Amino acid sequence: MDHAVLGQVALGYSPLIDAQRAVAATRLTVFPQRPDARVDAADLLQAVAEVWPAGGGRVLLNIASEPLLAAVLAARPAANVVVEVPAFMAADDAHAELLQAAQRAGTAMLIKGRPVRELAPAVLACFQQAIVEGEEQHEPGLRMAQRPLVAGMRTQAMVNAALKAGAAGTLGWPFDDAPETADAKAGTQPDLATIVELIRRVDQQEPVERLEASLKLDPALAFKLMRYINSPAFGLRVEIGSFRHAIMMLGYQRLKRWLALLLVSASKDHDMRPVMFAAVRRGLLMEELARRQGDDEMRSEIFICGVFSLLDRMMKQPFDALMRTIPVPEGVSQALAHGTGPYQPYLEVALAVEQESLFDLRDAAERLMVSVEVANRATLVALAAAQQLD
Repeated sequence: MDHAVLGQVALGYSPLIDAQRAVAATRLTVFPQRPDARVDAADLLQAVAEVWPAGGGRVLLNIASEPLLAAVLAARPAANVVVEVPAFMAADDAHAELLQAAQRAGTAMLIKGRPVRELAPAVLACFQQAIVEGEEQHEPGLRMAQRPLVAGMRTQAMVNAALKAGAAGTLGWPFDDAPETADAKAGTQPDLATIVELIRRVDQQEPVERLEASLKLDPALAFKLMRYINSPAFGLRVEIGSFRHAIMMLGYQRLKRWLALLLVSASKDHDMRPVMFAAVRRGLLMEELARRQGDDEMRSEIFICGVFSLLDRMMKQPFDALMRTIPVPEGVSQALAHGTGPYQPYLEVALAVEQESLFDLRDAAERLMVSVEVANRATLVALAAAQQLD
């Protein structure tokens, strides 16, 4: 990720969630760090292509700069890149030819918001779909073949209402509302309970035979763990063929990292898909931020901190109770249960990136004592690694 453009912009991301709660694409938001900066559109698209190669997953580009957006459209993005165009720009006759030329070249575009006046048919035809704020969902004005995407959802109830009313999906996933609390009689899902028990045994460094016996209770989880460990994101040069082999190669300490990943991705609840998406990327981003600042053990703990940062929603228990049942390092417990400790600044950067806020990202990066450029690079590396895991 050696691109000059990463020193000129600030990046944020969020998922595009469809009606089945699956992640259909990733939205990458791009803010120029200075309003007068001339940002290289070709370099930006090259950086994007390293994370989402042509023929790979879809990425929505949300560019908060009219000149840069125009330059990106003129640069002919790859087929899997969808460009968001704000309604005010679509309604400006000065951009009509640019939009139509981009459409003829095969560039996919979404219109963001509702224009103040009716668009010419040739301009309206440039857009596949509209992005609207939730309250705008039923307002007249844009007649498009596809149902709209909604943004600005702050609670799970708002998402459910928007999807029920006909939205095709939602941009971002709300974490503002309080996590649900599980019925005490219901307990933890069996698949999650198996992994929690395995984490406890690994933490106590029990003999391999006992660990294997726990994992054999759920062959599907054993398969998923082996798949994670053998993924390109892990970077091993030999294939791991068994749990015993994994312990021999990794050791107990490194294995905890992959059990943490397995725990947050094991839920069969469809509503948890966006939560799993966020948790995995938080862990990878925080780990990458710590790459130059700590040893392997510290980076592994920071990864677990990010991955577990939404565990209260998955397990439907508050963090102070969870931290008493799942063995985690002290720094992880401090960050998640109390919002303090050495790992909290890493989590704050990850949250600022998710919130797609230039100002929040600047503040959080300053508190962590890294540049926005370093945060940008970590973000793209994390998103690329998550693609490999997916």
